[in-house]
Amino acid sequence: MDVTERQCPYLTVPRLQSVPGLVHGFGDARWSEADFLAFAEAHGMKPVIMRQLHSDVLHKLEAAPDKKLEGDALLTNVPGLLLVIRTADCLPVLLVDPENKAVAAVHCGWRGTEKRILEKAVRAMGEAYGSKPPGILAALGPCIGAACYEVGAEVRKAFLEAGFPESILVERGHLPAIRIPNYQGKYLLDLRAANIWLLGQLGFRKTFILNTGPVCTHCEPRLLSYRRHPANPRRMYNFIGLEASGK
Repeated sequence: MDVTERQCPYLTVPRLQSVPGLVHGFGDARWSEADFLAFAEAHGMKPVIMRQLHSDVLHKLEAAPDKKLEGDALLTNVPGLLLVIRTADCLPVLLVDPENKAVAAVHCGWRGTEKRILEKAVRAMGEAYGSKPPGILAALGPCIGAACYEVGAEVRKAFLEAGFPESILVERGHLPAIRIPNYQGKYLLDLRAANIWLLGQLGFRKTFILNTGPVCTHCEPRLLSYRRHPANPRRMYNFIGLEASGK
C-alpha cells in the first residue's frame, strides 16, 4: 500500500505528500467532526462538506459556497478550500493535477459509480482547468471489499448496462469458500476495481493510480462501516485542498 502508517487519525499517500501546497487524507473512526474542523482551521482552510446524494452531481468551486451543497463530487483550483467526502463503506477518490494546480474529491458509492461520477469529475477537470488524465494523480481510499459487498441481480444488471466489465461482479454461489444460505441471485461487487477500470478507460497511467487497497472498511475495526453498524450515523472524513500559502 502506498500510504503512511496509522500514527494519526487519517491516512496520507506519499506520492501526494510530495505535491507542494497539497493537503489531503483519508480519515478513520478516531476522528470526530470537531477534530476534523479543528484540523482544517489549523491549516487555515475552509472545509466544504456536502449533503451527499449517491448521485452524479458535481460542483466546480470558485469560492467557498454560501450554503450547503448537495451532490457527490467537488472540484476547484482555488487555494484555501478543503474539499470533503464523508464515507462509511463507499469509495472516496481524491484527484490532483499538479501541473494545473487543481483538485477534486469524489464520492463513489455503487450508485455514483454506476453513473460514472468519477469519469464525469475527470472530464469536468479537463473542461475547467485543462487537466488531462495522463497528468492526474488519483488516490483511492479505503472502502468495503468485494468479499463483503453483497448486491442483488438488479445492481449487476445496472453495471453491465452502464458498460462495466463482468469481472467486477462475482456470483456468490461460484465462490466455493463461501457457504451461506439463500445466496442465489446475489453477487459480490468490487467497487474499487470498478473505479480503477474507469480510470484506465480514461487513459490514466497505472503508476498514477494510488491505491490504499485491500483495506476493507467492513473488516477493519479502525474504520467505519455502514454495513457493519447501520445504526451508526458517523462517517469518516476524506479531504483534499490547496493551501493558501502553497507555491
